[in-house]
Amino acid sequence: MLENMIFCLPAKEHKEAQIRQQLLAHPEIRFVSLSGLDINGDDTDEKIPVENMLEDIDHFLTFGVQTDGSSVFLPKIAEINNARVDILPDLSVNWYVDYNYNNIHEETGLPVGSLRIPSYLVHNDKAEVGSRIILGDAIRVFKKNLLQLMKDHPYIFSHLPIGSFEDIQEIELTVGTELEFYVKTPDDVADKDRLHTSQELKEQYWKRTLGPVRTALERTVDILNRYGFCVEMAHKEVGGVKPKLTHDGDFDHIMEQLEIDWKYSDPMQAADNDKQIRYIVKDVFRNHGLDVTFMAKPIEGVAGCGKHTHIGAAARLKDGRLVNLFTAADTAKDYLSPIGYACLMGLLKNYDIVGPMANCTNDSYNRLKPGFEAPVSVVTSLGHTVDAPSRNRTILAGLIRDLRNPMSTRFELRSPNPKANTYLVLAAAYMAMLDGARAALENEKTPAQLLASLSKDYGQEDFYLEKDRLYRTEKNTFDDFTQEERDMLFGRAPATVWEALRPLDTCPEKVKLLFTEEVMTPMDLESYKTAALDQWTTELRNRIVPGMRKTIRACEKAHDSLDCADIDEVRWKKIRYMRKDMGQDTTERVSLLTRLTNALDDQDYDTASELQLQAQKKISQLEALYAEYKKNLL
Repeated sequence: MLENMIFCLPAKEHKEAQIRQQLLAHPEIRFVSLSGLDINGDDTDEKIPVENMLEDIDHFLTFGVQTDGSSVFLPKIAEINNARVDILPDLSVNWYVDYNYNNIHEETGLPVGSLRIPSYLVHNDKAEVGSRIILGDAIRVFKKNLLQLMKDHPYIFSHLPIGSFEDIQEIELTVGTELEFYVKTPDDVADKDRLHTSQELKEQYWKRTLGPVRTALERTVDILNRYGFCVEMAHKEVGGVKPKLTHDGDFDHIMEQLEIDWKYSDPMQAADNDKQIRYIVKDVFRNHGLDVTFMAKPIEGVAGCGKHTHIGAAARLKDGRLVNLFTAADTAKDYLSPIGYACLMGLLKNYDIVGPMANCTNDSYNRLKPGFEAPVSVVTSLGHTVDAPSRNRTILAGLIRDLRNPMSTRFELRSPNPKANTYLVLAAAYMAMLDGARAALENEKTPAQLLASLSKDYGQEDFYLEKDRLYRTEKNTFDDFTQEERDMLFGRAPATVWEALRPLDTCPEKVKLLFTEEVMTPMDLESYKTAALDQWTTELRNRIVPGMRKTIRACEKAHDSLDCADIDEVRWKKIRYMRKDMGQDTTERVSLLTRLTNALDDQDYDTASELQLQAQKKISQLEALYAEYKKNLL
């Protein structure tokens, strides 16, 4: 069946005649869907009968479809009285055929397909808005300005295997993302203790998959390759437990963490691929009776899920050669080229504008905690020596090098999670990196000088990096530093959405980088902040606080006072006090959760953020104490 299906319409085939030919040859493709991305990175999915497109393909590709502001989330931009939004196809990227394997086309016997076309959003016939256009502008601005810097400061060519500026044809950017996710049997409730123990023992990490998980994973890899994604590996991650085999030969109580990696692409295509792959993974696993979640931290106390993002840059020369701009001219002497050092320094110094794009949900900050290989400190690692590449898993942005392959040099940004808006993460990262490149090249810094800057001590003055910060360490940032040391050396990491958003108001010089040549406009940024703030407060008030109240109520007295140990009474007394303190108001005192919701109502977000952290800490303490209490009861 798969051999008779078409999965992808490559960018080079987006001509009217070719499109018509493909659609007529595949009558199972019954719908067209223009996938426009709002400011959150959520996309539209309209079912347009394919006949509507075939009537006038040229008009469809030129003018797209019209909708209104209720179809996309663009606060401060597409509002009730100003809500016209057009969705225009992007002809420069691959289009995907999204198949519904539960709906079979009678004529062909194949699943019904929808042609998903990544698209731009246009507000009121004037302004292109949303995540895709922001990334597109960031790519253009980064390439143009880096080329100009190289032209204006030809000293750089003594540190690259390029003769002169005239040898360069264009800049090529590459991005690759990894995808981690949990898969489980529907309705099964995870046993945290089992999951934690299995993780500590690494019983699942890279182990052989079994039963429906194996089948679904193999099927997923096969289908992804048919789309042309070029899967490089798929395996079990550290989280999960062994499934149980039932008497009839089936597996249940499945709870496993998986990872899929695929080949890099140009930034826009990579972001599009990332989004489409998540749809495919969900569909395939569901067809095998398994539930998939892309939450950053679906289970507290167990490894979360990241979407490590690999960023590279190269120059295509007029003779056809491709040169990695991050790789040192002498890899036995230097870790990086000046451009490589500069971009990494820019990313670290300006992470205040990248972080809010990478992590803007409550769930994301459940993951970013010490002890689970999720980065909490804005710092890099290069390796103890040039000939020993680093694999430090505790830092924010790692340097990936292969001494045998100069083209492999890249940065691995470890903070994004599976639901992060890759378009905005990359856009902010490019503007941060460009700032570093401008500083280094305009000062004509050598690799040795830039290594000294990146490796500077805390309190040491630098031409670019901030004085009271440490930007490089080869140590384990979790085990070798206390919390107080991390906060002092690397800067205090945000622990809530509100804390992450604050630099967008308090760091105007860094925010200006986002406005470079209107990559973002102040209105774009305000729209994003409004969307993130609304999501944070709504989820906190309507999901998290009610969930905490439910947990508090579930911690009920479970012992008989006439038949219990004295320690049971002591523990219950502590539990009872915590329950009342957190969740029960009196005439004399307002509980913690009520104070939290009151702060949200008053738009006192500083207080709400602090109370959220207090509530999360206390609810964890309550759960641990109650589990200890229950274990002692006979």
